[in-house]
Amino acid sequence: MHVEGFFEWLGQALGAIIRWVVDSLSWLFSLLGNAGGNFVDGLSRTLGMDTNIVTIAALIVGLLFLYSAVRAFMRASIIMGVIWAVLGLWLLSWIIQ
Repeated sequence: MHVEGFFEWLGQALGAIIRWVVDSLSWLFSLLGNAGGNFVDGLSRTLGMDTNIVTIAALIVGLLFLYSAVRAFMRASIIMGVIWAVLGLWLLSWIIQ
């Protein structure tokens, strides 16, 4: 590597640092993406459901319905607790095979 002057050396050094940062962030986001994909694959395989975004969203909504049912029962609202529980269980039974 032949360097003509100080500013060329500075540019090469700065370029090397920027490239290292970009490569490191690319590696990190790739690692996180693979971990997230493996988590979703394992979750869906265990529950027996598809791995598309609609079923994952339905799973989250169903769990939120069950959470609302528990909160309603803790507030001694039996009717709303039963409604939330039935909705949550209906939705979860629809997506889990």
